[in-house]
Amino acid sequence: MELLKKIAQRLLLMVQFTLVFLFILFEEIIWEGIAEPIYERVAQLHLLQKIEAGINLLPRAVVLVLFLALLFSVEGAGLFAGFLFVQGYILLGLLLYITKIPIAAFTFWLFKVSRVKLLSYPWFAWLYEKLMAGIAWLKDQEIYQESMALLGSLKLQVKELLKKVKKRLFSGEENRFLREMKAFYNYLKKFKNRKKK
Repeated sequence: MELLKKIAQRLLLMVQFTLVFLFILFEEIIWEGIAEPIYERVAQLHLLQKIEAGINLLPRAVVLVLFLALLFSVEGAGLFAGFLFVQGYILLGLLLYITKIPIAAFTFWLFKVSRVKLLSYPWFAWLYEKLMAGIAWLKDQEIYQESMALLGSLKLQVKELLKKVKKRLFSGEENRFLREMKAFYNYLKKFKNRKKK
C-alpha cells in the first residue's frame, strides 16, 4: 500500500510538472512574448472597432459558433503542429504554430468583445469558471511558484547579459565592433566600385 502511495505521488508530481511546464511555456514565452503584442496591435486596429460594432448586433448563437469555430481551429492547428514536430517536420510545425498565433490573438479579442454574450450560456459560463479555477489551482502549486521564481531570475540574468553585450559593442565613439563594421562596409563599397570599372 505504501508503494502504491509513493507511485501515485510521483505520478501526480509528474503531471503537475508537465502542466506547469506547458502553462509557463504558453503564458510566459508564447503569450507574453509573441501573442500578447499581436493581440494588443489587433485590438487597436480601426477596422476591428467596426467589426466589434457588428459583433454586438449579432445574435449570441452566431457569436458562439464563430468563437468556437475559431477556438477549435486554433487548438487543432496547435495539436497538428505538435504532431508535425513529433514526426520530425520541425520547420513545417513551427511555421504552422507561428501562423496560428495571430488567429489566436483574434480569438482572444473576440472573447473579450463578446464575453457577456458567451457567458450568458450557463454551460459556457460553467466551463469558463472551471478553466479559471484550474489555472488558479495551477498557479497556486509550489512547483509553479518555484518555476516562476527561477524563470524571473533567468530573465534578469539574460537582461544583464544583454546590457553588458550592448555596452561592450555599442558604447563610446571608438568602439572596436563599430569600427570593424564600418571598415567592412567601406571594403565592400570599394570592392563594388572596382567591379563597376
